[in-house]
Amino acid sequence: QVQLQESGPDLVKPSQTLSLTCTVSGVSITTEYYYWNWIRQPPGKGLEWVAAIPYSGSPYYNPRLQNRTSISRDTSKNQFTLQLASVDRQDTAVYYCVRGTTGDFESWGQGTQVTVSS
Repeated sequence: QVQLQESGPDLVKPSQTLSLTCTVSGVSITTEYYYWNWIRQPPGKGLEWVAAIPYSGSPYYNPRLQNRTSISRDTSKNQFTLQLASVDRQDTAVYYCVRGTTGDFESWGQGTQVTVSS
């Protein structure tokens, strides 16, 4: 049984870098053929896929956010991390870490609320 848990700050100031970590239990993040994703939902809006890192370690990014997004992993800790640079108020959202691919995001963390505010 896989479990995902987000961790990171609740509040971030504009222009700073947001760093969120997802800790995975129950399965190794290097297990074929899983993909590990960050998905967010701004208040009153729909879900937006942000980034993914697959079992092989090569990252994928939403083109709309690519220039300021980085996803990485620490296999010894079985966790992966999102860094979103130069945040502004439009980055305020609930951020989820998720296992799966397009059409089958099958395992979700509980989500963590991130507010960008001065």
